[in-house]
Amino acid sequence: MPEPDTSDAHAVDQLLRERERIRSELGGSERVAALRGAARPNVRERIDALLDSGSFREVGTFARSANDADADATPGDGKIGGHGLIDGCPVTVVGDDITVKRGSSSPIGSRKLARIFEQALAGGQPFVYLGETGGARIPDSLGSTSFSELPPFPALIGRRRRIPMATAIVGESFGGSSFVAALSDFVVQVRGSCMAVTSPHVIEMATGEPITMDDLGGVDVGARITGQIDLSAETEAEALQAVRTFLGYLPSAAGEPPPRHPATIPIEDDPEIAGVVPERRSRAYDMRRLLAHVLDDGELFELKPLYGRGLVTGLGRLDGHPVGVIASQPKFEAGALTPAACDKATRLVLLCDAFRLPLVMLQDTPGFMVGRAVEHERVLGKAMMFAQALLGAGVPKLGVVLRKAFGLAFFSMGGPQMGMDFLAAWPGAEIGFMDPRVGANVLAAGAAPEAVADLADRIAAGTDPMGPAGIMAIDDVIAPAETRRVLAEQLARVTRADARTKPGPLSNWPTCW
Repeated sequence: MPEPDTSDAHAVDQLLRERERIRSELGGSERVAALRGAARPNVRERIDALLDSGSFREVGTFARSANDADADATPGDGKIGGHGLIDGCPVTVVGDDITVKRGSSSPIGSRKLARIFEQALAGGQPFVYLGETGGARIPDSLGSTSFSELPPFPALIGRRRRIPMATAIVGESFGGSSFVAALSDFVVQVRGSCMAVTSPHVIEMATGEPITMDDLGGVDVGARITGQIDLSAETEAEALQAVRTFLGYLPSAAGEPPPRHPATIPIEDDPEIAGVVPERRSRAYDMRRLLAHVLDDGELFELKPLYGRGLVTGLGRLDGHPVGVIASQPKFEAGALTPAACDKATRLVLLCDAFRLPLVMLQDTPGFMVGRAVEHERVLGKAMMFAQALLGAGVPKLGVVLRKAFGLAFFSMGGPQMGMDFLAAWPGAEIGFMDPRVGANVLAAGAAPEAVADLADRIAAGTDPMGPAGIMAIDDVIAPAETRRVLAEQLARVTRADARTKPGPLSNWPTCW
């Protein structure tokens, strides 16, 4: 009997011990202990919290800096990643390791990220990034040769939405991880973190402007001012759950049908829905209350809720089908469309087109916001971009006018000749060039109040939905109670398995602008 090869056994034992050391100590046991003392997870703990227990299979454990002086001090070279499962479905994940040079970007770390992302593309798996990086690493990025190896992730830039991509910003993120976030389909940011191109320190050195992390790129900036994040989270656990929820609405890759769940509530008329919407069109209400009557289980996964607040956008399910939702929000800005509202609507249209989710659009809008501010914020270009996206999207589109739809907003929100598969209105809904009261004031400037009121009544008489229905500009006039049932029936009619897997024509549109 041959003697066992002890040299091979020794090599394997040495490999296993070294791998365990790298994975347990990361950039140093003292740095791991410091994170634990601050009640903060390290990157491996974050990955384990995101994925199904025991499912993570790492790629690139033995990567290290190409700088010989840093080789021993950079296990994994600041990026940890690989493949695992979320709710039993394959997914790829990469996270910044701040125990190694603060998670800074380097040629090897960037190559590792690109390699793992390419594996996700090849495998048709969603890609998740956990961002917390200190920017480009010095001295690895100094010099033309090193700098030439650090382009801003061309593999990710050119992904063409072939797989879903989500980012959770969990710490101070400058440079690399902020770039990944801007390229993602979904971004959630944890309060207390920061997302920006450069740090406050660099900004102050370059411009003399002192600025705090929160004022530069905190949660409230991204959620309310720039719209660069889709959701904010108070804790990391909440952020990771948001990523899991988002991915649950999408297929693993473009070309696969979206995941349909069994409907848990019946498709039937709902007489309570009419009570949500006040008869007087000047009275506000919360559109989310109405959507609770339309969507399965009353659940809406709202995106960008604090940005462009006159519009609600998000994901939900109708008769088990995942759908994108775009709906006026009379509770804010009277439901008028603004440049920010157009931006977030366009972003959702592109997402749904790429991954073949039908769109459900509910209108109750007085039109586009007017004034100097919105003109200077490019309302013209934003409105046309929204219209281009909607008309170009190749997914089923269903719409209902609830109470009013005036001006260009009627068409932007899925009006006639905008590629809708079905368009209906409630009885009494007003559809016209502009609000009758506004139109009367414009046409009868300087007239007596009673003359203005009379003119407003005559203009309003021409806004009845039976007019558009009579010339087939809309498909039907339906009772409020029928809304969920009619939308579900129409969705079943236009949802064909063969059509749901064709590439979306808008997949190449940018993820941000």
